[in-house]
Amino acid sequence: MILHSDARFSLNTENTSYILYVNHDNLLEHMHYGAKVLIPEDVTESFKAMQEKISHGKGTSVCYTKESMSVLEDMLLEVSSQGKGDYREPFVMLTYADGSRTSDFVYDSYEILKEFTPTKGLPCSYPGDKGDDPEQIKIVLKEKHKAVKLELIYTVYPKCDVITRRAVLINEGEEEVYINRLMSTQIDFDDNDFKFINFTGNWGREMVKTETVIEHGMFVNHTTTGVSSNRNNPFVMLAKTDSGETHGEVYGFNLVYSGNHYEAAEVGGFFKTRFVSGIDPTDFSWLLKKGESFETPEAIMTYSDKGYRGISEHMHAFIKDHIVRGKFKNAQRPILVNSWEAAYFNINESALLGLARKSKEAGVELFVMDDGWFKGRNNDTTSLGDWVVDKKKLPNGIKGLSDKIHDIGLQFGIWVEPEMVNEDSDLYREHPEYALTIPGRENSLGRNQMLLDLTNPEVVEYIKNAMRNVFKDNGVDYVKWDMNRMFGDVWSKVLPCERQKETMHRWYLGLYDIMSTIMAEFPDILFEGCASGGNRFDPGILCYFPQIWASDDTDALMRTKIQTGYSYGYPMSVVTSHVSACPNHQTLRNTPLDTRFNIAAFGLLGYELHLGELKSEEYEEIKKQIATYKEWRDVFKDGDFYRAADDQWMVVSKDKKRAVTVIWNELVQPNDFYKKLRAVGLDPETYYHVYNVRLKFNLKSFGDLVNQVAPIHVKKDSLLHNTLARFIKLDGEVEDYVVSGSLLNNAGIKLCQAFGGTGFNEETRMFQDFASRMYFFEAVE
Repeated sequence: MILHSDARFSLNTENTSYILYVNHDNLLEHMHYGAKVLIPEDVTESFKAMQEKISHGKGTSVCYTKESMSVLEDMLLEVSSQGKGDYREPFVMLTYADGSRTSDFVYDSYEILKEFTPTKGLPCSYPGDKGDDPEQIKIVLKEKHKAVKLELIYTVYPKCDVITRRAVLINEGEEEVYINRLMSTQIDFDDNDFKFINFTGNWGREMVKTETVIEHGMFVNHTTTGVSSNRNNPFVMLAKTDSGETHGEVYGFNLVYSGNHYEAAEVGGFFKTRFVSGIDPTDFSWLLKKGESFETPEAIMTYSDKGYRGISEHMHAFIKDHIVRGKFKNAQRPILVNSWEAAYFNINESALLGLARKSKEAGVELFVMDDGWFKGRNNDTTSLGDWVVDKKKLPNGIKGLSDKIHDIGLQFGIWVEPEMVNEDSDLYREHPEYALTIPGRENSLGRNQMLLDLTNPEVVEYIKNAMRNVFKDNGVDYVKWDMNRMFGDVWSKVLPCERQKETMHRWYLGLYDIMSTIMAEFPDILFEGCASGGNRFDPGILCYFPQIWASDDTDALMRTKIQTGYSYGYPMSVVTSHVSACPNHQTLRNTPLDTRFNIAAFGLLGYELHLGELKSEEYEEIKKQIATYKEWRDVFKDGDFYRAADDQWMVVSKDKKRAVTVIWNELVQPNDFYKKLRAVGLDPETYYHVYNVRLKFNLKSFGDLVNQVAPIHVKKDSLLHNTLARFIKLDGEVEDYVVSGSLLNNAGIKLCQAFGGTGFNEETRMFQDFASRMYFFEAVE
């Protein structure tokens, strides 16, 4: 609910309030963002109590005007700028025609928007379909001495406890204005007891949670890579220093944008903290001519006094209902097999069909042909941009292969990378001007490829038509949309020299135009985003693609860390995760097959290995895995996800009648026998049947310890050893209880003793390096 009276505003969700007002200097001042505040109909006394009192100047600080004692660098503002004595991170920086850079935006008016107003040309949130009807307010500020107007648009989502914010700058004068910086949100806090939590990394090790206490000065999370990036994801948290997983005050922020972003927290000289978020200003400017406007990406904000878990609950609900959209939003996603790690570039129809038949027999539902299917694409140095099928590999074309895949009983998917071009391609030979290169300079390549110039409308139309030709009438059910390099040489051949700093943002306007057009024309195709894994994992992409490939690293141990990182700001229903071969192709680590499944199942499950080359027992195990996943798929995708412990995830169905949890072990510790399993999120008054899937262990996993029980000596790895291992499997432990949700949530189950070198029987839990267990919970009468 949005309360407004006499230029005083209170934006309320079910559990939070965002309060601001227009002060005596006609400046928009921030008062509170946090736990919900009750304000009576007569708001005067409440707002007076929350106002900061000023009776005199403050040392050597600059006063706002001759008549005012206001010191901007000690005020909580909704908008800050250059000049006027605020020396903290500015919200807006403009250069006017006379060369001046001071701006002074004061309150003009406000409007409650009667109809939902989305962004123009940019992805944004929307009302959704779960009854969380948003309200919107537009607050208008005007520059005191220039004909420039600044609109602040706030959208309140009550049930999700989320408020979004964006800005629109309008040039109403005759003179040109340069935008040097325009953020999407700014929040000023009246204390400095914060730590900044961001998620860093690189290719193959995305979303590493990092905490930095900000005692004084500034901390910045940003990217200039041209993508939202695996270096610094746009999701960040600002938390009180004593907060943790389930306690303390925490603020969560994200940006509905896929390019260069900027999140900064600064503690100023008066011990107050400012947070800003928006487009990274490092290499950005925008020329605003008479009558033109510029709109920022939408910033997402949420608050919880229940720690990181509370932020995750809000963000998960918001992204599920107000970011993801289209036919596949609420649909269960198919279990897929992707050809990449099974074939890499060695695509041929016969081999693909063999893999597809084996996949169908295992219970897979979707077959995906990855990179290597188009003309001349035998490695990553050639053919990107051409998108003509290689008839040597697929003699019957895409349609011929998809028909055969469909006849097998599988859906058909295909890989594309529309935004790229190789130097060795027909497209580049014919249209070198289509590439994002700087004339007279040697090209800087990434993965042997260049970016196409999406600021050029001709290139945008070329990509649209090329993708139409691939998708239309070819029986395509799924598309993996990849993007395998970051930006280097940023220069547009269609923009004048003085506007080159507009290139990055215009490039994304072109991309969003392509994506929105293709999504509208092919609503029945399931699209999955990818950028060398998680190099472009953000709410902007999720407005078009309902799922994103989280990382090229499929190693199960690394995935526990990567998927945990994503879970702070993103629901697992948008994270795809695959079971792959071992040794793992990224780390050469060997992890148990059941662990690979147990971790992948908490995302959107797929397989990326050659099912036809597995041992029979491995193949049979995968068949059982797929059957289990299908039985519990609705819980995995639609349930509430919890980080139950550092080594445990849990997901609980919305009605709290079914749940699944997984625990894992990184490295075994000697003489470490004890483990207690505690649940999260179960109904305390409901009784649950709790059980695990009994495992069978290979005799060889005990090495020559077998001689402690064998009647004759068995040489390790001998023929006898291998023969015994083939026929003798050792039963693992059984956990089976019917207990209350309150017991599971509060007391927990003490699991069977772990193996520690002192003996083994069917009540021993083999929990060695990289081991895991999955436990199931079903409500009983």
